[in-house]
Amino acid sequence: MDYAAQRRGQGGLFEGLYRVIMRRNSVYVTFVIAGAFLGERAVDYGVHKLWEHNNVGKRYEVKRELNKHEFRA
Repeated sequence: MDYAAQRRGQGGLFEGLYRVIMRRNSVYVTFVIAGAFLGERAVDYGVHKLWEHNNVGKRYEVKRELNKHEFRA
């Protein structure tokens, strides 16, 4: 038995993904759409948290609250 025939029988990560996800077009399209949706949500969450972290104390809502307390006599 040569190496190529032995390798074909084992399969690998990409062969397994092909068998599970990409063999049928409907499953592949569903996987791509779900992946795009979840990826967009993850990027949006990460960018939002980064924006909030970089702008602590600089946002309009916080300054408005601080100004209320300053001008009370």
